Amino acid sequence: MSTTAVATALSPGEAFARAYAADGEKAEVHFDFTITDAFQPTKDRPRVTVRNLLKKRAADGDEVRFWSESRPPAEEAQTVTESGLRREAAFRFGMSTARVHPIQAWVQIPAELADDLDALAVFVDFRLLVRLATAENQALTIGEHGLLRHPGIAALPYHGDYVAGVMAACNEIEQTGATAHAMIINPHDYYFHLVGKGSLLDDLARNGTLISRTRMVDPGCALVGDFAMAARLLDGGRSVIRIAEPPPGTFAQPGIAVCAEIYEGVAVHLPTHFFHVRPAAIPAQRGGR
Repeated sequence: MSTTAVATALSPGEAFARAYAADGEKAEVHFDFTITDAFQPTKDRPRVTVRNLLKKRAADGDEVRFWSESRPPAEEAQTVTESGLRREAAFRFGMSTARVHPIQAWVQIPAELADDLDALAVFVDFRLLVRLATAENQALTIGEHGLLRHPGIAALPYHGDYVAGVMAACNEIEQTGATAHAMIINPHDYYFHLVGKGSLLDDLARNGTLISRTRMVDPGCALVGDFAMAARLLDGGRSVIRIAEPPPGTFAQPGIAVCAEIYEGVAVHLPTHFFHVRPAAIPAQRGGR
């Protein structure tokens, strides 16, 4: 079984293919970096992932303590001088805790690739890692410990026009003295509400507002925030690709399964600088606010 951290000269797929040639169904390769960060198979087709929106903080252990701010009750805010002009003046200071959690993705090795190590390496790099990036988007957005699960991120319902709802969130963020740095939206809304709508996309780009398209936000909704300042990606700095037994329900058919696993979390310093935009007529997404 291979358990040695692999040099970055090899792609993750190449490293795994070598281990598979040597160890067969006991193959296991450990990396001393996060493979979704070091190798991005979509780099020739630029698309911003949720990871790309966040500045990274190395997590030395599984738990991280960090400073945070929160909104006070309205009556408390009124006691703070100039909180009507600078609402952030009334925010409460405190400490919070976040943890690094495993994120997994799985594929099955087609029988024809078992003896073709070059093709197996490409398959791992361009299928397993793509699935891992999707799993990462899910974990960081709607996962049990994702941004939309944070109790301090306020919902911002809108009536009627989706773009007006998103622009209202950008305004709310700037009214806290922050910047509407990025938004996470569903591809449906990107193509039906933003693309082809005059200069809107160009205006957002000139404003420095990044857009991450992912199915992990419901159609008609968006997570808008000052991602650069308000949160940090907690990076465990380690990964593993191994042959393993998948959880029940992972695949419909039996086969040799390969798991890729990374370790990440999110530290939300300023939940006050995020808004969950959603239609007024529907509840908050999947358990999040």
